[in-house]
Amino acid sequence: MSENINMSFSHSPTLNTVIMVEETLKNMNKSVVTVAELKRKLPRKVNHNTLKLILIYLEESNKIAVTMQGITWTHNTNPNLRKAIKKGLEL
Repeated sequence: MSENINMSFSHSPTLNTVIMVEETLKNMNKSVVTVAELKRKLPRKVNHNTLKLILIYLEESNKIAVTMQGITWTHNTNPNLRKAIKKGLEL
């Protein structure tokens, strides 16, 4: 088990909460959103520490990119794009 993860799980996210955050990020009109904007757009309130844990999970699973400017949804489910990337030539 990883030793560098030393978080308290007093506010563990439920699957419904994770899906709610994913769907909200996927459907955002803006390409980059701050955590504060994300919190305002969520249909239900989410504890800040729980949201941070969800964002860590989404970043580690390559669904979002977290930068100094904010959060960007990067996951693409287009099968044609996935096939092109798989067959693609690395330069």
